[in-house]
Amino acid sequence: MFFVMDILLIVVGAICLVVGLLGCILPMLPGPPLSYVGILLLHFTSKVDFTPTELLVWLAVVVVVQLLDYFIPMMGTKYLGGSKWGSRGCVVGTIVGLFFMPWGIVVGPFLGALVGELLGGGTTSAAIKSGIGSLVGFLAGTVLKCVVCGYFIWQFAAALL
Repeated sequence: MFFVMDILLIVVGAICLVVGLLGCILPMLPGPPLSYVGILLLHFTSKVDFTPTELLVWLAVVVVVQLLDYFIPMMGTKYLGGSKWGSRGCVVGTIVGLFFMPWGIVVGPFLGALVGELLGGGTTSAAIKSGIGSLVGFLAGTVLKCVVCGYFIWQFAAALL
């Protein structure tokens, strides 16, 4: 039997999960943390009782994914042959891109890596590869966030059924 508070928590939790999934694509919304809040809200109902271990592991996953989201573009730059200049440019581009949401978070790391490589004396083709690496890293981070949010949605649905 559901109580009014349970229904409210389930509805708000489901909204958090949907908005969290949107946040994987829209950089102005923190996707995995919002989805985790949705799971926490479900936990506080009388219907579901996740174990403390599950909640702590999921929290750790959210923290790691959020941190990786900032570092994966730099790793992509490095993987495609970018130098320290390209990686540093990627960091600067990411920070500057935060001020030009939503597209700045995509274009910023790319342009930062590109300009960084050029300033470091790299060739244009190396700079473009470095920029593409940051873009691929950004896309990989987006996929990772979507996987985590999708898993939370699955856990939410499975717990209610």
